[in-house]
Amino acid sequence: MSSGDSSLGSLATTFGMMSLFAIGGANAAVPEIHRVVVDVHHWLTDLQFADAYAIAQLSPGPNVLIVTLIGYQVAGVVGAMVATLSMCGPTAALAYVVSRMLGRSSHSPWPAIIQAALVPLSIGLMCASGFVLAMASDRSAGAAVVTVIVAVVAGATRINPLWLLIAGGVLGFAGVV
Repeated sequence: MSSGDSSLGSLATTFGMMSLFAIGGANAAVPEIHRVVVDVHHWLTDLQFADAYAIAQLSPGPNVLIVTLIGYQVAGVVGAMVATLSMCGPTAALAYVVSRMLGRSSHSPWPAIIQAALVPLSIGLMCASGFVLAMASDRSAGAAVVTVIVAVVAGATRINPLWLLIAGGVLGFAGVV
């Protein structure tokens, strides 16, 4: 890790720009966050990224916690604050401006059209996020099989995902994956 890549300015710029493209929240931006953090800046390895994502998802609070953990890894507590504010600030400002503009045009069809267009985009980004995380964390054929089975079960049934998580933890603890 070079000192330029780990600077607070680099964190702010990276997550500030990324926040404007995180349609659907931080989870939808996981593929791009992974690419930038692991492949471009080398702030984390694939396994560290997958671990940070798992911790962020298991922790109470917003799904943007992954960014906080990355910032912490790069530059400690100050890095965590800079990364989080950089990811949330521009998006919050943009959301405020757009909501004010759309609120004025209550008889216009554009708000509904924009929302309808963002649904498939968000679904595609979430699927890409799942794929990137599976590629980063599945280190064996058994782990890949478990991932596929869990994805199918989660998508096809109404089983609480917590039970699937517990099952995966048991399989991991038993050394199966």
